[in-house]
Amino acid sequence: MVTRILVTGGAGFIGSHYVRSVLEGKHEEVRVTVLDKLTYAGNPNNLREVRDDRRLTFVRGDICDARLVDGLVRRADQVVHFAAESHVDRSLFGADTFVRTNVLGTQTLLNAALRHGLERFVHISTDEVYGSITAGSWTEDHPVQPNSPYAASKASSDLVALSYHHTHGLDVRVTRCCNNYGPHQFPEKVIPLFVTNLLEGRKVPLYGDGRNVREWLHVGDHVRGVELVRTGGSPGEIYNLGGGTELTNRELTGMLLAACGAGRHMVEHVPDRLGHDLRYSTDWTKARDELGYRPRTDFAAGLGETVAWYREHHDWWAPLKHAG
Repeated sequence: MVTRILVTGGAGFIGSHYVRSVLEGKHEEVRVTVLDKLTYAGNPNNLREVRDDRRLTFVRGDICDARLVDGLVRRADQVVHFAAESHVDRSLFGADTFVRTNVLGTQTLLNAALRHGLERFVHISTDEVYGSITAGSWTEDHPVQPNSPYAASKASSDLVALSYHHTHGLDVRVTRCCNNYGPHQFPEKVIPLFVTNLLEGRKVPLYGDGRNVREWLHVGDHVRGVELVRTGGSPGEIYNLGGGTELTNRELTGMLLAACGAGRHMVEHVPDRLGHDLRYSTDWTKARDELGYRPRTDFAAGLGETVAWYREHHDWWAPLKHAG
């Protein structure tokens, strides 16, 4: 039996990895429709490897367009919802876009899912909804305490999505993932920004004293986790998808300098981000025990492969980085 999956944000960094993974890992039992607005972070070239696959349909559009969304959801069995505004720095001075896309866009999709009796709705979120943690790791029952407009908009969308399960019985499953890295990531995020700067002989901007801690996960491991939740998760449940590698931004910067053959003189300390969360850390025991989720990619090896990809794909990132 064929499963028809609507993937929102499927031309973005993580969404496109998911689409490629699903199409490469299946045969005839899936049909994938990608809905993507193609904002600055959406790139149709991310789907180049699968664009001729007859199981893939691409639709350019906005998840806030109720009429368009209604028609696409009506022809789908399941939704995997990646589409979001996701860059914290942009949210600090343009929160309206984040609220519109992340909250109202999610509600638009949920309304259509409810109207058409959708089989399953997987909502992709972030560990940033939990706020900041000084010690230990967040479990899924930790209250959301977001500190940036981006995180607040994602926490809001999580709560709206879960409310459709509790109120209407819609099969909603939420994933909350730590920081991702890998090829095809837009060069505003820290790893591709620092790598591409160094490849161009430019300094890297390190916030404050660099002591902020983040947990890292390769995008390939993330999308495998999402697929485990889609196929084996439980309705109304939240699943943390962690990577197990925690680094200060200073430590990460040192690894990137070494990978690019650059010295510490290439680091420029810049004023800290407003409201900068100190530490993120997820407890992903639930996904491991219930779904068999485990990251496969060693961080050092994955980082080296990522740096090599950006070194070899200047034609992909340079136009994006220097547009306008």
